[in-house]
Amino acid sequence: MTAKPHAALTPNSWAFENEALIKPTGFREYDARWWFGHPGSDQAPDLNLYGVQALGMGLGTLIHELGVEPKIVVGHDFRSYSLSVKQALEVGLMAAGIEVHDIGLALSPVAYFAQFDLDIPCVAMVTASHNSNGWTGVKMGAQRPLTFGPDEMSRLKEIVLNGDAKTRDGGGYVRQAGVAERYLADVAEGVSLSRPIKVVAACGNGTAGAFAPQALRAMGAEVIEMDCELDHTFPRYNPNPEDMKMLHAMRDAVLEHGADVGLGFDGDGDRCGVIDNEGEEIFADKIGLMLARDLAPLHPGSTFVVDVKSTGLFTIDPVLKEHGCKTDYFKTGHSYIKRRSKELGALAGFEKSGHFFLQPPIGRGYDDGLVAARAVLQMLDRNPDRSMADLRRALPVSYGSPTMSPACDDEKKYDVVERIVKVFESKKADGDQVAGRAIADINTVNGVRFSLADGAWGLVRASSNTPNLVVVIESPNSKEDVAAIFAEIEGVLAKFPEVGAFDQKL
Repeated sequence: MTAKPHAALTPNSWAFENEALIKPTGFREYDARWWFGHPGSDQAPDLNLYGVQALGMGLGTLIHELGVEPKIVVGHDFRSYSLSVKQALEVGLMAAGIEVHDIGLALSPVAYFAQFDLDIPCVAMVTASHNSNGWTGVKMGAQRPLTFGPDEMSRLKEIVLNGDAKTRDGGGYVRQAGVAERYLADVAEGVSLSRPIKVVAACGNGTAGAFAPQALRAMGAEVIEMDCELDHTFPRYNPNPEDMKMLHAMRDAVLEHGADVGLGFDGDGDRCGVIDNEGEEIFADKIGLMLARDLAPLHPGSTFVVDVKSTGLFTIDPVLKEHGCKTDYFKTGHSYIKRRSKELGALAGFEKSGHFFLQPPIGRGYDDGLVAARAVLQMLDRNPDRSMADLRRALPVSYGSPTMSPACDDEKKYDVVERIVKVFESKKADGDQVAGRAIADINTVNGVRFSLADGAWGLVRASSNTPNLVVVIESPNSKEDVAAIFAEIEGVLAKFPEVGAFDQKL
């Protein structure tokens, strides 16, 4: 038994330096995220290093409960505080009797690769992904290539917050060398582009800058580096391929250099964003459909898994129908789509946020931005007479929004979404129109996705990772129709004082 952590402590105090702080809301549906703080911030932290140590002891206790070999791969992303967070986590893991295999600075997919490379069942990757500086978190798993889902996260939360972690003998530490080099060799293995392809590699000064240019060059691409120098102050913008600032910067670079494609990677390298040769940003669900079309003739009868934020075009695509492929729509979240893809034996899973889960024989099933980039380059290589823009134009026409995230406290967001669901259910029942049309269908598997009679739809759900809601819209009609549907959603959200400002709008 260990001491129960505090839910709040005053920084710069005796208690903060001596006792564990863990805000309960940091335990998310499929990973953990906390505001750790940074110099100059006046926001009180949700977590301290003793809290991280308690988390490590809890994770180690859970690993023993799950009955897997007590060994774990641990890595960290490139932020000023990530190494100290990782080392505190490792102290807790070792105290719980776990043999820690530290791979150093890494992308999340490098840590997932290391589970296979080192034949170790468990993983803990210290990363805040695309969150802004000041955030930290841990992505965890004990059954490769999967990461924890709600059941494991709920049990971990219970162990840690109740002080139920147990110390054990047998813990140890191994500093592993060479994993990054073997990962880079593995991700480029068997790829030899048959024609010149010029790529803008955008990394936002995040961890991917140490991996992406080298990997893409090994595949045979000509690489134009953009913000690939490691700089944990993120001087231009957060490394996030859903952020319009990063996408617009990628667009400008693609047009300036006459590149065939722009590939952008998030802070921990498990997501990939794409700009075509004409400077158009192609949202990840459309990239998923393009890849599915490319793979369908090579793997007829395949299943593809997509999340509820994704385009509805998968269900009507003629190329997928021609090759007997089917699509399964599932709950948003990298852990959910990864798990569902494995359960169904899908060839690939796609998530609108930019996670791509390429299963054997294409990948190992975990989300890897560089494996996704490899698939995009191979698609271009297999279509020498068509540009990325040509492949985009070959898709059925639809107009989509970026992912937009209005602020909403973690403690309030799920209740707010439940009430928003009721608003749209009432609109449907009463025959109220949205952007001039009736609501034809409502899906509430993950927030509310309402579909209009002509196939346009809007989604409002709670973010699993941050104190935000998530809004996504698609229309087969026009960008103006997307804006009209967004205006209706924005009007509904304005009636909820718990909902704050959007991170970005149309």
